[in-house]
Amino acid sequence: MLETVNSPADLKKLSPDERRALASDIRRELLEVISKNGGHLAPNLGVVELSIALHSAFSSPDDKILWDVGHQGYVHKLLTGRKDFFKTLRTDEGCSGFLSKNESEHDSFGAGHAGTAISAALGFAAARDRKGMKHKVVAVVGDGSLNCGVALEGLNSVSETTRDFVIVLNDNKMSISKNVGAMSLYLNRMITGKGYNRFKLLVRNLVLSIPGFGKKLARRISRIEEAAKSVLVRGVIFEELGMRYIGPIDGHDMEELIRIFDVIKDFDQPVIVHAITEKGRGCKFAEDAPEKFHGTQAFDPDTGASSKAVSYSTFSSSFGVSACLLAEKRNDVVAITAAMSHGTGLAKFAEQFPDRFFDVGIAEEHAVVFAAGLASHGMRPIVAIYATFMQRSLDYILHDVCLQNLPVIFCLDRAGIVEDGPTHHGIHDLAFIRNLPNISVLQPKDGQELMDMLFAAYEHKSPVVIRYPRASSSPPDIARPPSRITWGAAEQIREGKDISIWSLGNELSTAREVASLLEKKSVSVSLVNCRFIKPFDSDLLIAQAGRMPLASIEDSVVSGGLGSIIDGILIDKRQGGVIHFGWDADTIIPHGSIEGIRRRMKMTPIEIAEKISCRFGFK
Repeated sequence: MLETVNSPADLKKLSPDERRALASDIRRELLEVISKNGGHLAPNLGVVELSIALHSAFSSPDDKILWDVGHQGYVHKLLTGRKDFFKTLRTDEGCSGFLSKNESEHDSFGAGHAGTAISAALGFAAARDRKGMKHKVVAVVGDGSLNCGVALEGLNSVSETTRDFVIVLNDNKMSISKNVGAMSLYLNRMITGKGYNRFKLLVRNLVLSIPGFGKKLARRISRIEEAAKSVLVRGVIFEELGMRYIGPIDGHDMEELIRIFDVIKDFDQPVIVHAITEKGRGCKFAEDAPEKFHGTQAFDPDTGASSKAVSYSTFSSSFGVSACLLAEKRNDVVAITAAMSHGTGLAKFAEQFPDRFFDVGIAEEHAVVFAAGLASHGMRPIVAIYATFMQRSLDYILHDVCLQNLPVIFCLDRAGIVEDGPTHHGIHDLAFIRNLPNISVLQPKDGQELMDMLFAAYEHKSPVVIRYPRASSSPPDIARPPSRITWGAAEQIREGKDISIWSLGNELSTAREVASLLEKKSVSVSLVNCRFIKPFDSDLLIAQAGRMPLASIEDSVVSGGLGSIIDGILIDKRQGGVIHFGWDADTIIPHGSIEGIRRRMKMTPIEIAEKISCRFGFK
């Protein structure tokens, strides 16, 4: 059936049996493509029927369907003319793993980070109303996005912004699946039925026409109705915010979903449809381990086993080990994450120290202020969040942590480019954070140095940021005590006389390869592991700049990063010249493999070595 669907219009011609067959085809396609390319499996298996129902009832791209956390949009892509392109998912120059206006007219709004759909869709609805247009606007919120502060801010504005608006809550929390059943189905049929709503309006008008006490009686009847619904049906909070609540309903019952979507088109009130879905639906190993298969690398589609055995340590796992070691020695250490306990490496910490671990959900701003409160009352919080997501809380890092000089340790995973593309690259945070007062910024070359930095950050007693990439790393040696790091001092890896290469963090491995290529031309290379972005080792930099040219390599934007720091220090002092390698702040870095991105952006060791040779005349 999937082969017959080239646009959402084709769905309207299908029978219920054909739609069910289409759902099966889509699940097979998801498994086939994601098992080869990696991607978000469980969320998309859970949203198959909901996606088909949405596109069957509404008319994209005329109707605007905005998806929160774009990783639940794979089925949407398959239904909107991209089934062939979808086979290139997450590959170099292939289909994005998120939603992008540049990819399709059906992607009304780019989606990568959580919590944005309601606010953006309200903007669409307000513009539509003011232009006198009649199309529908639907915000599909899922995977915990409703926890997000901006989503709640958007909910607060719905009733004052428009009367024609639909929110679909794709709720895959297993704890409320028991609410789906005959009673909920009956109540939904009753309260969404046109006959019921017409009768309700008629009765209200009759009651209001009674002289003297009609308005008071109408209010009492309304209170009785709402009280009954609060007992029998969840969602009173939404109705208090001025929206009509429908649910909870079975998010895998396509025909019921389509019926409800068709009915609510006539509502003269914002409406929220609460659909219960099952993450990993239709795939046993994804149903059993939805968190593992939320986002995954390539795997065996029959068993779920990883196609490539992971035999190496990562910076994330090194951080997790180091955090546990620090917590064992210091009872005041607590850890906080924002819905990323496994991704950040804190799963073992949560297991070992359950009363000292806090997962606040998709609420990075709250995580930061919560940490500030903990630090103000004598605790030592470690906040572990992906670098790209930490950018959402910069205001709170400044106002609530830095200005009060509170000893919060921020550990930023995925610092640098990643496969997922521009919404997830952790390359801009450094330029933001390093200009804040009272904060130190460190970046380790490997897992051992990460452990040393974490212990040093604890002793520092001021705000500290430790950044590290999604990459393999030698694990820390838990048998030896952490080495003391001289605060603010760079590490001279080896000395040379022709050029000095300063690298940041894991880019030391790139610098080593560049040095090896240059040494084949008889170039003597000095290598420096920067380690500290703030405070910066200006003395070593100035000393080397007086003797030889310099090059810098970083997995960050040069503007505001290591390159700009070096330029600022040497503006009146450099003699031999400087060349920088990193990312251009004005260039949107695409998605794809790390190797492919580096090739496309000319950031491979061979190209770096060639540019250095040309710049400084090394033959």
